[in-house]
Amino acid sequence: VDKSLRSFLRSLVKGAAYTILLLIIVQLLGFNTTSLVALLAASGFGIGMALSGTLQNFAGGIMVMFMHPYRIGDYISAQGQSGTVRDIKLFSTVIATADNQTIYIPNNSIATAIIDNYSTSETRRVDWTVGISYGDDVDVARKAVLSMLAADPRVLPDPAPVVWVAALADSSVNLSIRAWVKNADYWNVFFEHNEQFYKELPKAGINF
Repeated sequence: VDKSLRSFLRSLVKGAAYTILLLIIVQLLGFNTTSLVALLAASGFGIGMALSGTLQNFAGGIMVMFMHPYRIGDYISAQGQSGTVRDIKLFSTVIATADNQTIYIPNNSIATAIIDNYSTSETRRVDWTVGISYGDDVDVARKAVLSMLAADPRVLPDPAPVVWVAALADSSVNLSIRAWVKNADYWNVFFEHNEQFYKELPKAGINF
């Protein structure tokens, strides 16, 4: 069974098991369970109306299980929060942020929200925008950047990295740099090459 579904079903079965256990105990004590069930059904309607939001979260959890917009272990962004999905419970989805905060998002809101799932593909494109000075040689800058990317084994050769002039801004010529990497390497490649561009481009006569 899928790990995400297993977690959800565990919560569901646990709740059902406690209810059945309560009925068995009441019956063993000699009480009429038929009357108790009728009472629970009647009171359940009123409780259900009062807890309509909670029931919507339960329904949202079922939608997540059937539609699978994300699974446990996926890195997602939804409802203004980003992190790794740790658990999918009856009424909420638990995510852990990059700084190890635990966020609980109600299933109803996340089931109807726009979700960015960064874990569905094996590769991602890394984008940088580097502004160089007017008058600098764009071809020299392109050659230097592509040389740095080619020397990094984490950067995939296909699709090949590219460097384009993205905009002629007020005070800089903005270069758009794009390279493809494996999902797990995304942030390390992004930050490390940010620093490398800053250190190495001036050595090639490129000014920021």
